[in-house]
Amino acid sequence: MPSAIQQPETLDRIAPTKSPRQPSVMRQNWHYLLFLHWAVDPEQLQSLLPPGLTLDTYDGKAYVGLVLFTMTGVRPNWAPPFPPLSNFHETNVRTYVHYQGRDPGVWFFSLDAANAVAVRIARAWFRLPYYFARMSLKRQQEGEVDYAVYRLWPQTWPGPKPATCVARYAPRGKVSPTAVGTLEHFLVERYVLYAYAKGQLYRGRIHHRPYPLQSAQVWGLQENLVAAAGITRPGEPPLMHYAQEVRVRIFPLERVEH
Repeated sequence: MPSAIQQPETLDRIAPTKSPRQPSVMRQNWHYLLFLHWAVDPEQLQSLLPPGLTLDTYDGKAYVGLVLFTMTGVRPNWAPPFPPLSNFHETNVRTYVHYQGRDPGVWFFSLDAANAVAVRIARAWFRLPYYFARMSLKRQQEGEVDYAVYRLWPQTWPGPKPATCVARYAPRGKVSPTAVGTLEHFLVERYVLYAYAKGQLYRGRIHHRPYPLQSAQVWGLQENLVAAAGITRPGEPPLMHYAQEVRVRIFPLERVEH
């Protein structure tokens, strides 16, 4: 799927993976991550981005990602974990962008979380399109994960609403950290996020060790979260990857000066 979107000849993908030289503001742990990716029409994705961001492509192809996981220990740096608020599931729909040929990162179309307090805080402080959802994650003895999402609020465009996702998945094969320059590295090793509100573009940073990436097997995937973001994805099976756990530090959101 060739792209007419101009890609910088040299886009530094190493610098964003290094830890920022400033204090973090939050900590959280991510577990049982499933990464699903489809190659989609680049022009369609570019049309959904805010001013200032350009679609990041790999060999001319653009990707939309659906990422399922759960979180523990979500807390400000100064506070201990409080399980009723610190542990919850999250799912996001995303694509990959850069700002004027630098800082390759993530643009989120939606983030569903099973914690109403966290949703309100993230929408207000981090200016991200969070939704509150009823969600479940059950691990089977064989290592399989049953995962479900049912979006509840806010019921805003784009539709359809409510948006849902159901899947069973499991890791397969050996753990193999990604190499710079590979498609796997392009898709998962992302440490910059962008947000947009009231005409202002924002950039945030996270940091964790490289993902302990594995192949994944998925059964019975049924979802319309991607369609709810206004994106038409192909019917063929997605690229599938799994990571067991990473420990994450979150850094302050900052304005992107034009």
